Amino acid sequence: MKPIEIYVDADACPVKNEIYRVAARHGLKVFVVSNTPIMVPREPWIERVVVGGAMDAADDWIAGRAANGDIVVTADVPLASRAVKAGAVAIAPNGKPFDDSSIGMTVATRNLLHELRSAGAVTGGPKPFEPRDRSRFLSALDQAIVRLKRAAAAP
Repeated sequence: MKPIEIYVDADACPVKNEIYRVAARHGLKVFVVSNTPIMVPREPWIERVVVGGAMDAADDWIAGRAANGDIVVTADVPLASRAVKAGAVAIAPNGKPFDDSSIGMTVATRNLLHELRSAGAVTGGPKPFEPRDRSRFLSALDQAIVRLKRAAAAP
């Protein structure tokens, strides 16, 4: 069985340090994927991947590798959709899980808001990141890892 890997859409991810702590506790490999070089801890289980500045390069790199039994951390709805279709677990930095039952509506809502913004409607942006979002994320990540480990151990 393939070990669990965590893929982080890192350019604007506010929970990288939390991911490192949880991954260390569970002994998991982390890929920190970004368009520009960012600092990551010097640990053998953390790999920094710089993909360059092309549009969606980080998303494409992650989507091309994330598979069943992996975890993708992203706020990017199209990337989350691609990850879920590949069988990976996708979690937003605020702890919101993306799954088969929710991703369709999430994509539709995102597309509608994009159209409204393109038409000049003021739709606002995402809510500010709050401490309770960090707590929800930690809980969601830990639960996802435990579920994946149990599924891998099941006969």
